[in-house]
Amino acid sequence: MKYLFALLLAMHGLVHLMGFAKAFDLAQLNQLTKEISKPIGIAWLITTLIFLIAGTSFLLKKDLWWLVAITGAVLSQILIMLFWQDAKFGTIANVIILLVVVPAWAAWHFENQYKKDVTENQSYADSRAEYLLTTEAITHLPEPVQRYIIYSGAIGKPVLTNFKIKFVGQIRADEKSAWMPFTTEQYNFIEPPTRLFFMKATMKGLPVSGYHSFRNGTAIMDIRLLSLFNVQYQAGKEMDIAETVTWFNDLCLFAPAGLIDKRIDWEAIDSLTSKATFKNNNITITAILYFNNDGELVNFASDDRYQIVSETDRKTVRFSTPVKNYVELNGRKYPSYGEAIWNLPEGDLVYGQFNTKEVKYNAKD
Repeated sequence: MKYLFALLLAMHGLVHLMGFAKAFDLAQLNQLTKEISKPIGIAWLITTLIFLIAGTSFLLKKDLWWLVAITGAVLSQILIMLFWQDAKFGTIANVIILLVVVPAWAAWHFENQYKKDVTENQSYADSRAEYLLTTEAITHLPEPVQRYIIYSGAIGKPVLTNFKIKFVGQIRADEKSAWMPFTTEQYNFIEPPTRLFFMKATMKGLPVSGYHSFRNGTAIMDIRLLSLFNVQYQAGKEMDIAETVTWFNDLCLFAPAGLIDKRIDWEAIDSLTSKATFKNNNITITAILYFNNDGELVNFASDDRYQIVSETDRKTVRFSTPVKNYVELNGRKYPSYGEAIWNLPEGDLVYGQFNTKEVKYNAKD
C-alpha cells in the first residue's frame, strides 16, 4: 500500500507534464483542446516536481511530506479547474491524495503537541545542576533497594533529571481482544514528576495514536483513530492517581537512581522485598518491590492504580509489572522485557508486553 501511494503521487505528477509540453510545443497533445500559455505551462511543470518530491519524501518518511503533497494537490486542482473539460478526471487522484494527507497531517499535529511538551519540560530539566550519586546518598534505603541501585550502575553517575524510553510491543483491552502492535516513545522528568508518553499502534489495520500526559499530579489519556477521531479520552482524579502509579513504576524499573527522592518513604519487609510510599501533590500511592538475589528488581505491584474502562467503570485493581532479561548500556542496567498485568479476582490479565529498545538518561534529544 505504501508503494502504491508513492506510485500514485509520481504518476499523477508526471501527467502534469502534458500541460508543460503543450505550452512549449514539445509534443502534439490533441487531448488538451485549450491553449496553454507558457506561464501556466511552467505551473504544470512545478506541480509535477512537487508531486515527485512529495512521493520521495513519503518513501523516506520525512515528517512534513504531507505538506508538500497537499501543496501539489491544491495547485493541481487549480489547474484542473482552469482546464476542467480536459483535466477533470485528475480530481479523482487529488481526492485520493487528500484522503491520505489529512490523517498524516493530523498525526503530525497530534505528535507535535507531545514534542512541544517535551521541549518545555526539557528546558527546565536542563537548568538543574547535576551532581554524582554516591553510596552515602543511599544508606537510608532498605538493603535490597541499595543493592538494586548499585547493581543498576547508578553510583558515580549524575543524579537524574529525566530519562527517555522507547518500546515496541503489543497491547490489548482484555483476553477476548486482539493484540495491537505498537511503538512508543516517552520522557519522564523527575521534578516536577512528569510523564509524557506517545504511542503509535495498529487496530484492525488502521493506525491509532495515543498520548498520555502526566504533569505533577494531573493526567490525561487521549487515544485517537487516524489521529482524528477520539476512541478514548480520560481525565480526572482516578486518572491522576493511576498515572502517579505509572510514573513511579517507570522510576523504579528504569531509573533506580531516582529512588533517593525525598518524597518516597521506605519500609523494609525482608531481604528481597521492600514497600515504598510516594507522596506528591496531595496524592499518595504505595507499591511493593520484589528483588532477586542478583540485585535485580523483578516485579512491582500496587493496589492504587485504577483500571479505567469508561467514565463510569473505574476501579482499583492490583497492577503489577514483572520484568526480566536485564541488559547493560553505557554502564547502566535495565530490563529489556516486561509485562503489564491486572491481577483480577478471576485471574491475571496480561494486557501489555513491552520490549525495551532504548533508554537514555538526562536525555537532551
